[in-house]
Amino acid sequence: MRDSVAEQLSEEEEAEINLTPMLDVVFIMLIFFIVTAVFVKEPGVEVNRPEAMTAFTPESGSIFIAVTANNEIWIDGRSVPPEGVRASIERLAAENPEGGVVIMADNESYNEYVINVMDAAKAAGIVEITLAAAVP
Repeated sequence: MRDSVAEQLSEEEEAEINLTPMLDVVFIMLIFFIVTAVFVKEPGVEVNRPEAMTAFTPESGSIFIAVTANNEIWIDGRSVPPEGVRASIERLAAENPEGGVVIMADNESYNEYVINVMDAAKAAGIVEITLAAAVP
């Protein structure tokens, strides 16, 4: 009788599944997704964008710049003076060179400030510049 109990215990020990390799694979996948993720820099302020029938969501755009109704320029959660826009864009473009710029201009903002932001982005070497609009 004791031999059969001992045999059952040894069979139960052999039936255990080792989860260590599976956990290793899960952690490697987690590290892969963290490293390859694109981090989006939000402007840090809400704007009332104009509506457009042909509006679309850009596939790539890692630098979001907002021009408020008071003509303040916001990049990465900070208000930036017009002279510092190019330097801010260059800094963010160095972090993600493949991303583009999305300019979110308020309905009440002046075109002069939006054009200055576009010029600064082009001077910083950004090729893809998109103006954000709301879908009606």
